Amino acid sequence: MRWIRWVAKPLVFLACLIPAARLGIGALNAVEGWHVAGISLGADPVKTMLHTCGRWTLNFLMITLCMTPLRDLTRSFIWMRFRRMFGLFAFFYVLAHFSVYLLLDQSGKLGALWQDIVKRPYITIGMLGLLLLIPLAATSTAKAQRRLGRRWTQLHRLIYLVLILGVWHFWWQVKKDIREPLLYACGLTLLLGYRLWKQRQAMARLSAARPPSSGAASAAGTR
Repeated sequence: MRWIRWVAKPLVFLACLIPAARLGIGALNAVEGWHVAGISLGADPVKTMLHTCGRWTLNFLMITLCMTPLRDLTRSFIWMRFRRMFGLFAFFYVLAHFSVYLLLDQSGKLGALWQDIVKRPYITIGMLGLLLLIPLAATSTAKAQRRLGRRWTQLHRLIYLVLILGVWHFWWQVKKDIREPLLYACGLTLLLGYRLWKQRQAMARLSAARPPSSGAASAAGTR
């Protein structure tokens, strides 16, 4: 469908860039003293940028995993046309999250970064999630999918582990108010529950389609 490639995808792509554009304008307003579009990053711009990029990483991971249930519910393959884009935007925002943390929060000091990774478990979990996303982004192309075959599907199941680590990272990072990470945890539970249910349905259909074993057939014949 040409309208998906030339209309829908560009519009969705631009929409996915809106959070990054707002952060960029807000950063310029904070540094240059501008008031473009009235966007402000608040009293702690670095913290706002860090948390916004982290939340949008989780948002895009969730959206990516929603594509398959939406395909099943609507019986339309159109949703799958956007799955790769959403997954790559999750990687884009996690890189932005990490860059803000390293360059602005830690002033680019690798020693301070390493100390945080070792001493703070939620940083350790976050870094692990970032590392696991790298091979998923690197093999997101159709060529890589053809080359890897079944291994591609097995590899990209890591997105579930990445999302678990991301929600865990967010939960441990907050101090008292866990309402927002709890919402992500509930969404993740629903997505994992749907996948488990779907696997059980597939196994049940496979078992029902299997012919009876020779032993069972012989026993049935002697009755």
